[in-house]
Amino acid sequence: MTFEFRLPDIGEGIAEGEIVKWLVKEGDQVKEDDIIAEVQTDKAVVEIPSPVNGKVLKLHAKEGEVVRVGSVLVTFATEEATTQVDGQPQTADEKPADQNQFAIAEQALEKSAAKPVPPSIQPPEPAQKNQPAGGEQPAADDDKQPPASAPGRAMILATPAVRKYAREKGVDLSLIQGTGRHGQITREDVDRALRAAASEASEGSREAGTPATATVLQEPVPATAAAQQASREKDAAREHRVPLRGVRRAVAESMVRSKYTAPHVTIMDEVDVSQLVALRTRLKPRAEEQGIKLTYLPFVIKALIAAARRFPEINASLDDEAQEIVYKHEYNIGIATATEQGLIVPVIHQADRKSILQLAQAIQVLAQKARERKISLEELRGGTISITNIGSAGGLFFTPIINHPEVAILGVGRITEKPVVRSGQILVAPVMSLSLSFDHRVIDGELAQRALNYIKELLKDPENLLMEV
Repeated sequence: MTFEFRLPDIGEGIAEGEIVKWLVKEGDQVKEDDIIAEVQTDKAVVEIPSPVNGKVLKLHAKEGEVVRVGSVLVTFATEEATTQVDGQPQTADEKPADQNQFAIAEQALEKSAAKPVPPSIQPPEPAQKNQPAGGEQPAADDDKQPPASAPGRAMILATPAVRKYAREKGVDLSLIQGTGRHGQITREDVDRALRAAASEASEGSREAGTPATATVLQEPVPATAAAQQASREKDAAREHRVPLRGVRRAVAESMVRSKYTAPHVTIMDEVDVSQLVALRTRLKPRAEEQGIKLTYLPFVIKALIAAARRFPEINASLDDEAQEIVYKHEYNIGIATATEQGLIVPVIHQADRKSILQLAQAIQVLAQKARERKISLEELRGGTISITNIGSAGGLFFTPIINHPEVAILGVGRITEKPVVRSGQILVAPVMSLSLSFDHRVIDGELAQRALNYIKELLKDPENLLMEV
């Protein structure tokens, strides 16, 4: 008999996933727990195991295609009866009927080879009524900056699947009011716009007694299409294109959501770290004896935690739906890590309970796991505030983007030799650059600067960190 395997809910709040790679093809024989696909969620790439022994009859999605949780992923031919009730299909919003699906979710979490990213757009909420429709040309770019007469277009929130669907239907997303969370435009919003356009066209035709002009263009004008094709052929020699997929797609969605949800402000400062450099130099040989690479980052983490204790606003999050500020009682520090696949943010949980060397070891282990794609979903969740280090790439000051729904992120620049004034004398000393971005809805500039001043105070005289342990 046949068994339809649906994409399981492989993580909290995950509504859809992108098929990164199929590890089987139609006609293959598979055993239960064989890995059949790699799926990119908004948090990680997860290996999906087969729930049954059998033959792959059909793959219901192509690589690069976005599939909603609950949608049919693979059809198997099996000899064993399954528990799927009467073979009735389920909607994308329902949980799978087969109990094996829940086992698959657990196995996927345990066996995942992950490529995390900051949280992406949340699943859409039920739609509202009567949204307007647009008349965008099919070849138009949804992401272009609009003229002044079209406010808000640059802040369109929609998943790639919805954007593609809108382009196929000729719908201008800038004319649609999203009903999803944070104003996200859903597929239902696009469908509603299509129905509204059809209804208006029909009513106009009846009232005027003349054929209505459709506001949704299904096919491009031949002359326009030919011109666009000629332009693409001309550009082909000067450029090439690659699909926005995998980690890069998830990062792009997350950055747009964070930047357009949280009003960012960044303050920048410098600190003389002569004593910190000397302390690290003394401790470095001891760390090397234990196989630990001691960088300046563990000291920065300690200083950030101390500042978060004194200024709890920076270790909070904002629940947009409930309109509540959530103060965190744990200090779980996200460490932005560059990998070949893109930027990911592993989390050091309960970082306040770790020593300098334990933090250094945790950073080392998480970074290695991330680059080898062996990090688990659990190691990507639960962050309360993040650190990003551009100093390792030679950078000084920058404007880090907050890892939403967190409300602050500390950027660390490189240490450079600069003139400083001590007791009226100009000396050359090692100076560290710091950049603190914060969500102005929760944190005011004066509070953010006081928090950064305290971080500077602790880094300038690291012995003060002992009072904070």
